[in-house]
Formats: sequence, structure tokens, C-alpha cells
Amino acid sequence: MTVSRRQFNVLLGASTATVTLGLPNVARAAAPHVVVIGGGSGGATAARYIAKGSKGAIDVTLVEPSKQYYTCFFSNLYLGGLRDYASIGHSYDKLASSYGVNVIHEWASGVDRDKREVILGSGARVPYDKLIVAPGIDFKYDSVPGYSATASGKMPHAWKSGTQVQLLKAQVEAMREGGTFVMVPPPNPFRCPPGPYERISMIAHILKQKNPTAKIIVLDPKEKFSKQALFMEGWENHYPGMVEWIPTSISGGVKNVNVESMEIEADLDTFKADAASVVPAQKAGAIAAAAGLTNDTGWCPIKPETMQSAMDDNVYVLGDASIAAAMPKSGFSANSQAKVCANAVRGALTGSKVFPARFANTCWSTIAPGDGVKVGARYKPGEGKIAATEKFISQTGESAEVRKETYEESFGWYDGITADIFG
Repeated sequence: MTVSRRQFNVLLGASTATVTLGLPNVARAAAPHVVVIGGGSGGATAARYIAKGSKGAIDVTLVEPSKQYYTCFFSNLYLGGLRDYASIGHSYDKLASSYGVNVIHEWASGVDRDKREVILGSGARVPYDKLIVAPGIDFKYDSVPGYSATASGKMPHAWKSGTQVQLLKAQVEAMREGGTFVMVPPPNPFRCPPGPYERISMIAHILKQKNPTAKIIVLDPKEKFSKQALFMEGWENHYPGMVEWIPTSISGGVKNVNVESMEIEADLDTFKADAASVVPAQKAGAIAAAAGLTNDTGWCPIKPETMQSAMDDNVYVLGDASIAAAMPKSGFSANSQAKVCANAVRGALTGSKVFPARFANTCWSTIAPGDGVKVGARYKPGEGKIAATEKFISQTGESAEVRKETYEESFGWYDGITADIFG
């Protein structure tokens, strides 16, 4: 499946519409009102598609604290020196100016589902007819003994939009000659299954240039990981002897993290790190739990035909926070789910045609400059869950030409999908 930026944009369509800007009224407006919490791949896409598709018939408010959103996808390429930091940052200006989305840069602190109101950090309340919750992830810090939000300042997870990826890059580049980088990936399920291993590849790429005798230790809580054969082949081809992947059956698992001494203790050994990235177990963003949308897994069950919450028909949950079964937690998945949701919301509020739900995802990973791999699928609603209908994955032993084509394809995809999300 090859997607150029031009093809991606043709698939998306190019029509636009503008609705009136302004703060939401305390009393319900004549037009139905949709509030979206979270301005990432899912939330921003849903806001844009509802505003554009309804042609002013629906008022849309996006609640997002950040004025500039930095994508987690492609942040590994920044780590590897293949993108600059500014290139993964995006503003909400076009959502407001071109599509009439009312963007409120505040935290959503709660949801009153009985009154159908979103409570902002300032104490203000924003009424809704339909609510879309796309809060991304939060962390179970105690899943890694000794780790905490404070500890992430020295051993950054860099697994959410923000500046931690800059901190991690600086730490890697400051490593002593011949030093050791330690990566602790998260257990399943988590955001971007191939992400930790692309990160390892990009850090290896930097070390190969600047610190070629350095080592990378991967203390994985899992016995296998996404695209494993492809990554291991790539590490051997590009970074021979540099990366050591240790599953929990060999390490015995991480027993403690000491950020002061920069030591990670496992049954196998205690590993001294010159720099480290620890990514703990994950759950739905905090607002989802506060709104009563999570179950005992910490994630949000949904109705696959519409992305409606299983807890409330007036609420929809998108992206990483949702239990989307076969679909991985990725930016592409969230963008795809948002379009299904937007179509369902428009239909519910205006009577417009609702098309059968279809979903898609592709995850590209860069192993080295010019060497890219991918995995993906198409999906549709199944028996109470989203099910895959078609799958594909890069193969080991592919030619350099195929890998270069995949690598270049990923850049076209990034430009296309970010334009689709942010306008």
C-alpha cells in the first residue's frame, strides 16, 4: 500500500466550510453544539471534519491546553537527526480561521454527563449536545518500581506531545564515549507498538555517527514486539553489535529504577546507564476516567460502528484512549476513527447520511536513513469490536530500493495526514 501526499489529499477531499467563531454560550445555541476534548490526531480531525462537513449547521468547540501540538509520530526521526523539532509542531490557527472551530486553550477538568457540560480548569462550563473525548494516554508510573513523574526528568519517557523528546536527545548526545543507553519499553497495550524499537534504531543511528563504541541495552517486559524480525535484521545490518535486546524471560524483569545513580536493576544484572528512556505502562488520559468512561482495564470501551462510548450514547471516544480491538494505538488509527465518528455525529445531529464504518491504519518505522518498514491493515466493525479485514507487512530481505521507497513514502504520509488533521 503506497500513499503519496497527493494521493492522500485526493482521498480526503478538498472542500471547506466556515462557521461563526466565538465563545460558546452558557445557554444552548440554536445550532447543535459538539465539544471535542483533546487536539491530537483524533480530536483535531473530528473537530475539522464535523465543522467542514456540517457547513455551519453544527457549532464545534475544541478544548486543548496546548497552542502548539508536537506529534509523537515522527518524534523519533527528530531524535535521529532526520527532522528538526519545528517540523513536528502544528498550530490550531487553520482550524479556527478556515473551518470555524472555536478553540479553547484550557484543560478540561471534568465532565458532567447528566447536564451534558464540560468543566474547564477555570471553572467555566461548556454545554454540549454531543461530546468527543480524545485525551490520548496517561501513565501508570508505579508499573516500573522506582519510576515516577519526577523521575521522568532524568530518565524521560518522551511518549507524549511535549519537550521531553528534546531532553532525551540532549542526554543521548551528551553520553560519554563508549557509554550505555538503556531503554525500558512499556508492556502491552500502549501507544505506537513499533515506536520503542524505532526509537532504538534512531538513537543507534546518532550513536553510530557520534559515539560508535556506545551500547544500547533494551530491557523489554515483553517476549516479542511489533515488526521484531524487521528491526532485528535492521539492527544487525546497520548497527552490528550495538543493540542488545533482553526479554523479561532472560532479565527477570525490571525490579527498580534509581534515577540518582542512573541504575536499572533486574534479576539478571544491574545496568548502569549514561542515558535512559523508561516508558511505563499506560492507560486512557485522565479526563476519560474522571468522566466515567473507562472500565477496569483503564481504557474506554466503545461501539465500533460509531466510536460511541459504551457508557454514554452522547459521548464518543477516539484514538489511544479507546478499546479499538484489532486497531493499534496510533496517529493513523485515531485519524481514521475520527472520520467515522464525525460522520456518525453529523448524522445524529443533522440527519445527514451515515456511511458504514471503515477504518485503516499503517505504521511506518525508520530503521536507518533510506531504510523504512511498515505494517498495517484495513478494518470494519465485527461482533462488538473492530476487526481486521486485510493485513500487510514489510518482509525481511527486501531490496534497498523497496526499503527506500517505503522510507520516502512515510514522509509523504506525514505531510498529508498532518494537513488533514490541522487543516
